[in-house]
Amino acid sequence: MTQDEAVRRHHIQFSGTGSTPMVLAHGFGCDQQMWRFITPAFEHSHRLVLFDHLGCGRSDLGAYDEQRHASLTGYAQDVVDLMDALDLRDVVFVGHSVSAMIGVLASIQRPERFARLVLIGPSPRYLNDPPAYHGGFEPEDIEGLSQMMDRNMVGWADYLSLAVAGGQEHSVQAEELKASFCASDPDILKRFAAATFLADNRTDLALVTVPSLVMQIERDAIAPLAVGKYCAEQLAGSTLVVLPTTGHCPHLTHPRETIAAMREYLVA
Repeated sequence: MTQDEAVRRHHIQFSGTGSTPMVLAHGFGCDQQMWRFITPAFEHSHRLVLFDHLGCGRSDLGAYDEQRHASLTGYAQDVVDLMDALDLRDVVFVGHSVSAMIGVLASIQRPERFARLVLIGPSPRYLNDPPAYHGGFEPEDIEGLSQMMDRNMVGWADYLSLAVAGGQEHSVQAEELKASFCASDPDILKRFAAATFLADNRTDLALVTVPSLVMQIERDAIAPLAVGKYCAEQLAGSTLVVLPTTGHCPHLTHPRETIAAMREYLVA
């Protein structure tokens, strides 16, 4: 894939005057616009690379592949292909939610292109696996969400956007997330949901060689505190920061705290 093809496929946007590349990968049901409160803080120190996952935002829907994107490995391969096409090196990869694991998988495949991982609200497995692992969801919870997507997409978007925004009903952030969910292709969104919520990447964490920041939200209905602590324990060379906030999207709801945590880690 050429650089021009990568830019077109993923609607890549560049900004910043720094020399160190920072690639920002959005979460499930979102697009690169979710980073707009974060990016100005790093434009002087980094070269920012924003993109939309295939099937999301303004990406090229014609490049979306149902089989390839049935699992997170397909999305991770997209990230590797994107970095190869742009010849990015010593990358600070910032991944939110499912993109944290996508970044983990990409870094295992091509560690020489990564300098650091910033993992915001990561979860290697959303399903509980008692007694040793608490992911936050039971199988019937995921099945219920899937059925709700089939029956009532708007109702599902209402429910999930409220959880992600930290229970701030009718807040600007919740309404924006709801609009983003509803604007997505429903079939692609359902497949992405299955790839996200049914994945189990716990054994992959031990394979990561890139230093990482695990940014955990204290009260997160999607990825509870126990999950962040688990990730930090399993990732060699990791740093755990717990934000004293609520929700699953701190770069949207609490950008000041998110920026401070990132800056402190990146200058250390």
